[in-house]
Amino acid sequence: MVEQSDRARLLDWEEIPPAPPAPGPPPPQPGPPPGPGAPTQAAPRPGRGPHVTAVVGDGGPARSRVDHHHHHPVPGWDHLGVSVKDRWEEKDQIVAVFVVTFDTRSGNMVEWSLPQDMNLDGVEFKSIASGSHRITSDFIYFRKGCYFGLACFANMPVESELERGARMKSVGILSPSYTLLYRYMQFLENQVRLQLRCPGQYSPLEAFYEDKKAVLPPVANGQVTTCPTWSVTNISRCMHPEMKITHPAGCMSQFIRFFGEQIMVLWKFALLRKRILIFSPPPVGVVCYRVYCCCCLANVSLLGVGVSVPELRPFFYVNIADITALETELSYVACTTEKIFEEKKELYDVYVDNQNVKTHRSDLQPLLRLNASDKEKYSKLSEQRQMLLYSQEVDGDCTSNEEDLFILFFMELNDRIFQILGEVAASSEPILTAEHVRAMGLDPQGDRSFLVDLLEVYGIDVMLVIDNPCCP
Repeated sequence: MVEQSDRARLLDWEEIPPAPPAPGPPPPQPGPPPGPGAPTQAAPRPGRGPHVTAVVGDGGPARSRVDHHHHHPVPGWDHLGVSVKDRWEEKDQIVAVFVVTFDTRSGNMVEWSLPQDMNLDGVEFKSIASGSHRITSDFIYFRKGCYFGLACFANMPVESELERGARMKSVGILSPSYTLLYRYMQFLENQVRLQLRCPGQYSPLEAFYEDKKAVLPPVANGQVTTCPTWSVTNISRCMHPEMKITHPAGCMSQFIRFFGEQIMVLWKFALLRKRILIFSPPPVGVVCYRVYCCCCLANVSLLGVGVSVPELRPFFYVNIADITALETELSYVACTTEKIFEEKKELYDVYVDNQNVKTHRSDLQPLLRLNASDKEKYSKLSEQRQMLLYSQEVDGDCTSNEEDLFILFFMELNDRIFQILGEVAASSEPILTAEHVRAMGLDPQGDRSFLVDLLEVYGIDVMLVIDNPCCP
């Protein structure tokens, strides 16, 4: 039985042209780099962000000190003071275009691709997710080595015994960064429908590749540099209006409504840089957005926080072909449609089965329990959302939106935690008290385990003097 994909709710849009490059500002003056909110087209980068300098002693953990400079965004420039336009030309980002088909005898296979010398091993399994034969269409974000991919899948019934009554194909692209892949989704959807109706019509894909192919800048060792996966934190008001429901940043509200209060559990695991694997049957497109949103929960705008911890990397869709790659990852968020991953506990710390968040690690079990502070924070988030919706309806306020609210809510929450930890660590008596913990918005008892892990992961040298009662 073929089920209809639910992607239409998130992807009712038209392809939009790239924004014209903004006039370059004068070179930045020496001093602190611009802070979050610089209106680039990049997605938020979790864990980058008041400046913390780690002072490491012999044999001891790092002690962090916070630089309280207020940084002002410089439009068109990234956090390294490099012009965004100079760093990467948005129009030259596509490194490969391909068509994947399902063959009844050979299984998934790459039918056609450009350039012909690009190594596409494995994209045939990433572009048609396991279980996709039960749905009519889907879209999939994935990683292939140092590149990110987007593929649009479609399944069309045909009167053919050779094809067993169904023709399944996927048309996809690879790029150094996923943040602009959404621009080409409408084109990919149109092309996969064309491939189903008229197999072998590759001329539009050839023209697309010639127009959009990347020109990767060489570096000294002969290798290529790619566009950074994440850059300066970007709030969605800087985006094109059409991006709200198409770009991954436009799905935060659906993400939080889906998980409800469990979002606070995911937030802690994300901030602790745990390996998070999300299982869901197809369609996988909406689940890929959940991967992105989960990474956004760890956003920190304080410069220097998180530089010594593993980056929370979005792997998007993974399958059994990715097992070797995941074995070496210290921190990631990914999604899969393959139930066998649940048995491979060495690959993940946290397993999310639809809305059920669980962990096999005994030391992380306490983090699954919602405490009073968690519920209070979620209640505040819900109240802010209701106030926003009311102001939009009554006052016609179009300057704010849910995406800004959600992203800023967690960013400010994280900033407050690390601000206080940095101040305590830099004080003459680096002792973290219950009053400090409450000021962070945390529960001194219920969040003790979370705090212990947080101090260890981020190498913050403070003493926790909160008693751990024998009974919860």
